Amino acid sequence: MNQDTTRREFLKTMLGGAAAVSLRPGASARASVGNKKPLNFVFLLIDDFGWMDIGANNPHCFYETPNIDRLARSGMNFTNGYAANPVCSPTRYSIMTGKYPSRVDATNFFSGKRPGRFNPAELNDKMSLSEVTLAEALKEHGYKTAFAGKWHLGPDEQYWPENQGFDANIGGWATGGPRGGYFAPFENPRLADYPKGAHLPKVLTDESLAIMEKYKDKPFLLYLAYYSVHTPLQGREDLIAKYQAKRDRLLAEDATEFGPAEQVWPDVKERRVRIRQCHAVYGAMVEAMDEQVGRVLNKLEELGIADNTAIILMSDNGGLSTSEGSPTSNLPLRGGKGWLYEGGIREPFLIRWPGVTKPGSKCDVPVVSTDFYPTILEMAGLPSKSSQHLDGVSLVPLLRGRGKIGRDAIYWHYPHYSNQGGFPGGAVRMGDWKLIERFEDGRVHLYNLEQDIGERKDLASEYPQRVRWMREKLHVWYKQVDAKFLRPRGDNQQPWRPD
Repeated sequence: MNQDTTRREFLKTMLGGAAAVSLRPGASARASVGNKKPLNFVFLLIDDFGWMDIGANNPHCFYETPNIDRLARSGMNFTNGYAANPVCSPTRYSIMTGKYPSRVDATNFFSGKRPGRFNPAELNDKMSLSEVTLAEALKEHGYKTAFAGKWHLGPDEQYWPENQGFDANIGGWATGGPRGGYFAPFENPRLADYPKGAHLPKVLTDESLAIMEKYKDKPFLLYLAYYSVHTPLQGREDLIAKYQAKRDRLLAEDATEFGPAEQVWPDVKERRVRIRQCHAVYGAMVEAMDEQVGRVLNKLEELGIADNTAIILMSDNGGLSTSEGSPTSNLPLRGGKGWLYEGGIREPFLIRWPGVTKPGSKCDVPVVSTDFYPTILEMAGLPSKSSQHLDGVSLVPLLRGRGKIGRDAIYWHYPHYSNQGGFPGGAVRMGDWKLIERFEDGRVHLYNLEQDIGERKDLASEYPQRVRWMREKLHVWYKQVDAKFLRPRGDNQQPWRPD
């Protein structure tokens, strides 16, 4: 028995008494605040989906997202919603645990160890079984839990969803992309045999609708983490043809697709950046995924549980704009997946809580993926787990349209060279101000996001006192989470280290 398993059994023993009370025959989950029945939760996580990829954030969006926009109109749109990391696994860890991934060195996708000018920081590539996941926290109070889609939080099955609090697991395993592609047969040990050509987004949704049908009379968490719109870039032929026609019309007026390149380091090849949304295959992938979101919304209505089900939608990192086909543009945001600029970390972030959130409301308070764990517990009327979700803050006061949340800063830490060209660094946002610190040489950049959402005007030299203050705060946080940094690589050059 390994150490993680031993610790897990210890935790389960310690929690056994409470669990036995809440899960005795006939017991039900605690009624959520303002609801006669316990509140259900549907969490929709989209992969590599940019902030500007939905109509609710982009009135000129090339992609058609009527169902996601419908969700935004019926709930609250957090316009400054962030992922805890510019790539996938760390953000997924933050949702499941309520913690910054830097606390356990889960700071890159599992298992991304690309070297650059220096070696990256040490990487932990699994979510420990000692973590009390969001799913486990709900199960303690009688919730049924189901996972469908992309997991990417551990190398072998002892770390997969069925061993992290989920009663059902459809499609969740080690890999970050849909191995074998988006059309059956799938190379996935957690997906059954499906007819040749079956489309993965529909397969995952079909299975999820069946789960909701099964669980409709019980409180449940459905965590549907689509593999879409991660590479490989593959779409349905009918939708590709539709978006190819849209692309042809758009480029007939102006053929510009790419703008000035982002340069990571003076001696490193530049990355070209897409500045126009017009990729036909990506458009097909977005719309096919949006269709499935619509089916989920419709099924809740059909089952008569829509008014008692909270829906959350977000992405794990920004849209892919500088590599691997560069299928989308995040403008006016700078950068994309793998970058600490806003394009890499600002996400679609929607929450609908029937009877509580004002339909069509917007909130510009900065929030982050660690916040889901305590928020969901409070929405369900359940006690918090403050020793678990150390870095999350409940968003319930914001969802109710009154009050504030007790936080003055959000932090990022990415001590790696991203596959998309992003540089190793850290960042902190305080109010409208954001400071980025580069780990190769310690350079800093300061931006006012209210005035410059595109992070083009570096104000570091104009506000040295603010730089010093924000940098000191960032360095204190590094120590609090035991952050790791770049390591030397093959010569006597030493990477920068914080004081």
